[in-house]
Amino acid sequence: MLLHSVETSLLFELRITTMATDSHFARSFFQLVLVAAIFDILPLVKSITDSSDVQALQVMYTSLNSPSQLTGWTSGGGDPCGESWKGITCEGSAVVSIDISGLGLDGTMGYMLANLVSLKNFDVSDNKIHDSVPYQLPPNLTSLNLAKNNLSGNLPYSISIMPSLNYLNVSHNSLSQSIGDVFSNGSALAILDLSFNNFSSDLPNAMGSLSNLSSLYVQNNQLTGSLNVLTSLPLTTLNVANNHFAGWIPGELLSIPSFIYGGNTFDNGPAPPPPPFTPPPPGKSHGNRNHTGSGTHKSDSNGEGEASHSNGGLAIGALVGIILGSVSLALIALLILVVCIRKHKWKDTGARTSGASLSVRTNSVNTDMQEQRVKPMAAVTDLKPPPAEKVMVDRLHGKNGTAKRAKSPITATSYTVASLQTATNSFSQEFLIGEGSLGRVYRADFPNGKIMAVKKIDNAALSLQEEDNFLEAISNMSRLRHPNIVTLAGYCAEHGQRLLVYEYVGNGSLHDMLHFSEDGSKILTWNARVRVALGTARALEYLHEVCLPSVVHRNFKSANILLDEELNPHLSDCGVAALTPNPERQVSTQMVGQFGYSAPEFALSGVYTVKSDVYSFGVVMLELLTGRKPLDSSRVRSEQSLVRWATPQLHDIDALAKMVDPALNGMYAAKSLSRFADIIALCVQPEPEFRPPMSEVVQALVRLVQRASVVKRRSNDESGFSYRTPDHEAIDMSF
Repeated sequence: MLLHSVETSLLFELRITTMATDSHFARSFFQLVLVAAIFDILPLVKSITDSSDVQALQVMYTSLNSPSQLTGWTSGGGDPCGESWKGITCEGSAVVSIDISGLGLDGTMGYMLANLVSLKNFDVSDNKIHDSVPYQLPPNLTSLNLAKNNLSGNLPYSISIMPSLNYLNVSHNSLSQSIGDVFSNGSALAILDLSFNNFSSDLPNAMGSLSNLSSLYVQNNQLTGSLNVLTSLPLTTLNVANNHFAGWIPGELLSIPSFIYGGNTFDNGPAPPPPPFTPPPPGKSHGNRNHTGSGTHKSDSNGEGEASHSNGGLAIGALVGIILGSVSLALIALLILVVCIRKHKWKDTGARTSGASLSVRTNSVNTDMQEQRVKPMAAVTDLKPPPAEKVMVDRLHGKNGTAKRAKSPITATSYTVASLQTATNSFSQEFLIGEGSLGRVYRADFPNGKIMAVKKIDNAALSLQEEDNFLEAISNMSRLRHPNIVTLAGYCAEHGQRLLVYEYVGNGSLHDMLHFSEDGSKILTWNARVRVALGTARALEYLHEVCLPSVVHRNFKSANILLDEELNPHLSDCGVAALTPNPERQVSTQMVGQFGYSAPEFALSGVYTVKSDVYSFGVVMLELLTGRKPLDSSRVRSEQSLVRWATPQLHDIDALAKMVDPALNGMYAAKSLSRFADIIALCVQPEPEFRPPMSEVVQALVRLVQRASVVKRRSNDESGFSYRTPDHEAIDMSF
């Protein structure tokens, strides 16, 4: 109607112009009609909501099970800004606020929230929303309220890239695991409420960077450790009640106007003062009486050795007295320390030698201890170490002059060599189930009926010969907990042997199922392959973005992805890289030639990062797509390298169809195949900085699965995992 009106006006103006070409009236009339048309169109333009915002809201509406409470919302079409959808506030064509709290909504929040780039306020509190918090949230939020729902999992990494977030409330949910390093860029955050969840572990160090945080609520969780990380924050309200915090309450926190800390195991009273002779903190030295400024060399005119009040200095006599007293106290303390150390070492070694030999042994001990203080952390930088202070104290009390085990908790069971020999029939060939860079893997049958997998480490491949360092690495590995990661259940460090005991995953590896299936009965369906990719992506995401510091796998390949009876993937050898010699300087050409999983930067420089793991993950996805090995010398030269051959064809639909594993017999959806290929292309980019983090890879795979949720409800293959047998072909075209 509007266009017809404009056309009519323009035709009329044209006739006027023809009749009176030189007429001032004609030109004025044309300008008037043009202005009127513009003003007629503007309201219509303003009412059209940005298409990406509309799409995100449509997906959210469907994910919430299309509730009737959201009046005006639709799963297709519609104009949220022009039609005033419930809870939606717009500025122009952009959605800037979503407030749908307290409506009893059920379902999930969808997978396209990142499209809402103009959204500032997002409030879905006091509903029944379940599952995990979406990995990708609106990036420019200032306020996020997810409180009082049924959310599980942990905090998404995307919170760390919200520079404007001022208010975050996820209280009264079932969020768990460690809080994670999601607040490293949260300088704008003023109010943070994590209360009434199941968060565990210590408060992350990144919390210390929340320079504008005024209110923090973490009560009623399972948090441990101390509160030291909070001492520099400008808090006016702090509630840490009903957790497992321990130690002394820092004095800085006791001055907070509203500080609630009951239900913990804090030591009584304020924190003790620092030990003697501790250097003053930077910037506070002028308040120290022992500070000597520019006026300390000027004596008082009366020669009585008193401090000069005119220049703030100290008289020479007072200065000399202080120095002599300090030196005397230091010598006395040092003498006592030496006597105690010698007495302790004499007891531990049972020495009966002369004083001269004791002196030699003491010097040797000191040298050994200095070396131990330098080496241990470097070997396990990929895993979260215990607090440095605790480790050092435990090592100082070692026996025989060597640093014994750090007393960080080891949740894995300690086995004897004899028990493992019995369970593996003395590590016989018939029990051998695999072999890797560190050694062979055996099936272990224990008398109680338990079946485990035992990795017998070749000492020649082990960099951590010292028992304390090996046990420290075991402690870190034993704390890795994820449903898609093989659990380290036990270890053995006896008689010079080093063995790792894992839970047994009995359906073989992904590599064997793709490349060495003896018959056609164990063919992975397309659904199964997508879910294997998603499960292993979640495992890498946990290692990279949940563990602190990040754990780099370094040996990600299909042979290290084990499948259970339901074809759920379990990533093995997580954290084992900490045991290998110089993991950042290994000769990579051998790995590239043998496996074909290593990223280009590793081959060139020996540097391996989380982005190198992402590349290796992309290679595994190519295996799932094509059924080919990463390197296959039996093929023609142009097709021997899977990445080199496949990458140029990933965006060619016709070529892509020819690349698919022939074993699938065309049983897949073309759109699913194309989206899968898009993810691969991102992961195997030669430049590390352009590869996505694993959280984005996970979200892309989640979207691929969720888009098929309606179709899957009509399918008998709910899990997407199955074997193909001669009598039955499980075909699920839902992806």
